Amino acid sequence: MEPLVDTVIEDPRWDGFGLPAVASRACAAAMAHLGLPTQGFTLCLMGCDDAHIATLNADFRGKPTPTNVLSWPSEERAAEYAGERPEPPEPGEADDPESLGDIAIAWETCAREAEAAGKPMVDHVTHLVIHGLLHLLGYDHIDDTDATLMENTEIAILETLGLSDPYKEAAPFAG
Repeated sequence: MEPLVDTVIEDPRWDGFGLPAVASRACAAAMAHLGLPTQGFTLCLMGCDDAHIATLNADFRGKPTPTNVLSWPSEERAAEYAGERPEPPEPGEADDPESLGDIAIAWETCAREAEAAGKPMVDHVTHLVIHGLLHLLGYDHIDDTDATLMENTEIAILETLGLSDPYKEAAPFAG
């Protein structure tokens, strides 16, 4: 049985941080909150540095600067109308799980943002992994109603993990 999160470590600081365990916990909480099983789905999370994520951001979004997290859904899953929850994907089989897509997260930007917010980096990274997973599941924050839905969903998931509302804090959020 494949794990939900396949973690690829490009920057060794993520190894010492324990990114695979943090990501697995965050994604399991998100999936449970959304009523989705962790079995039958997979996603790839890459722990990289600012230089690599800046290249990815330039290539895929035309923004040649580092950001905290980027997501590439395996398929379009957005809701038909703004402010509606996206339709949940169907899980695949145990030997052929449904790929949700890929997420990249950058060490330096995450560390800087956590420090600026005065909170543990593990809490900030947990939030960003959940944020990235929600993008893979069709959530977005371009439209105000979609942003409200996504933020409220993140807040509710973080609450199940005993973490506070990141949007009430002064942390800069580039997501």
